[in-house]
Amino acid sequence: MKRLINGALLACLIFCAVSKAEVPTFTIEIRDHLFYPSQLAIPANTKVKLIVINRDPTPEEFESYELNREKVIMGGAKAIIFVGPLVPGDYPFFGEFNPKTAQGMIRVEN
Repeated sequence: MKRLINGALLACLIFCAVSKAEVPTFTIEIRDHLFYPSQLAIPANTKVKLIVINRDPTPEEFESYELNREKVIMGGAKAIIFVGPLVPGDYPFFGEFNPKTAQGMIRVEN
């Protein structure tokens, strides 16, 4: 019985370590109603974490129809947005409050 319990505990530890593996993280900044970088390359078939930092004093909304994401980021704040896994291609995003200037593209590559 003790071996069974030890085996179960070991399996749980291995599973927990694998499930807590870090996802690739990328940062996008909003400055002067523009996204920096305006183009971001991420790996295909991989879940990634985007950290969007709004350096402007006013709020902006990160929005993408292709990524099915929208998130308001208050001035001076940051947001975490998970995307993927995605197939290779281009996924545009924009700032809904400043759509003429705040535009960007996520390029998913193999």
